[in-house]
Amino acid sequence: MYFKQIVSFALLFSCAFGQQSLDKIIAVVDKEVITESDLNFTVQQLAVQNRLDPKSKELRDRVLDGMINDKLVLAQAIEDSVIVTDEEVTERLEQQIQRMTYQVGGQQKLEEVYGMTVNRMKRDFQFRELIRKQMLVQKIQQQRQTQMSVSRREVEEFFAVYKDSIPKVPTEFELSHIYIEPKPDSTVLKTLFNRVQKIADSIKAGGDFADFAKRYSSDGSATQGGDLGFARRGSFVKEFEEVAFTLSQNEISKPVRSQFGFHIIQLVDRRGDAVRTRHILFPVEMSQTNDDSAIVQLKRIRASAQSGESFGLLARKFSEDNDTKDVGGDLGKVAMDQLDPSYEDFVKAAKAGDISEPRKLTVQSKYGYHIIFVRSITGEHMINLNDDFKRLEQLALQFKLSNKYEQWVDELRKTIYWEKKL
Repeated sequence: MYFKQIVSFALLFSCAFGQQSLDKIIAVVDKEVITESDLNFTVQQLAVQNRLDPKSKELRDRVLDGMINDKLVLAQAIEDSVIVTDEEVTERLEQQIQRMTYQVGGQQKLEEVYGMTVNRMKRDFQFRELIRKQMLVQKIQQQRQTQMSVSRREVEEFFAVYKDSIPKVPTEFELSHIYIEPKPDSTVLKTLFNRVQKIADSIKAGGDFADFAKRYSSDGSATQGGDLGFARRGSFVKEFEEVAFTLSQNEISKPVRSQFGFHIIQLVDRRGDAVRTRHILFPVEMSQTNDDSAIVQLKRIRASAQSGESFGLLARKFSEDNDTKDVGGDLGKVAMDQLDPSYEDFVKAAKAGDISEPRKLTVQSKYGYHIIFVRSITGEHMINLNDDFKRLEQLALQFKLSNKYEQWVDELRKTIYWEKKL
């Protein structure tokens, strides 16, 4: 199953960035094709990640079979009318880009590698369509797996057979955090708003939008005069989208604030349920004073937790991480080799119950500060039924799901047209 997911991920980006233009078709599955460059790219990615020989015929055959299986499942998902919404695609795309940004070492490097801005990646139709197909495959897999479970007897039998081949359970940390973003001064916001409003008024009075975008916008689209191309709902952040889709053709918006700063938006064209917009982005500049205020607040919260107040209750009250605040800032169990580099040094040296000093945390174009609470530490050990039943239950379930999945794909190979053209 892990191998198949890597194949899907690599293929997604090979196709999205033009790897399949006018080259040899090596397999056809229903209405989809797999090209030689698709296969070469995916094999190379897998070989690098797992230190394998990219010239190995066995590896190429395994990769191609995995790609064919994905196409078969996609065909069945379409046949079964499985639906993936634009909002779901946007959310997944954000996650993929964030992961890629981290892997290559920053947004600028990512844009250099793929020859396009992150904003363009988020709007690119081909890219979004490939992610939609990937999600269709995953959804139909999930639908088939929802009702499947394993009994205690199955877990015990799985453990008896495979216990000697299961790796040691690594050292794990149960972590929570409280995250706060620096807030700009009201006077700074007012001054910036007035500046943006004056520029918007100048454009409305006859100024050239593209020229103003090139001069003032901090977004990567500035070189194209702020042009964002055509996009459907779900492609932009909420505040931007709520205005963009209500504008009349050529209308200029008032200053619109989002997490990125203030925007001036113009609707250039409308085509069905898609709009073509351009914008000028003015980021809100933060000062050290703003950062210091967030740090001081976190230090007060840390002192309260150290004095005996519940960290979970403090997280629910003060944290600005919407993904974790409702569960008391819980980040779950994190293995030693999966620790975030931004706080890895603290956690590795910590004892259970320790709370870090405020630390800077950067996520894409945003940043803030957080404190990390080490709730518990479990040392490395051989897996066993008493201490690791839940983990073994998941492994046994995954093993069962994988076997059932392979049986299902074998059936699809008998009912859906596919052919290798090697």
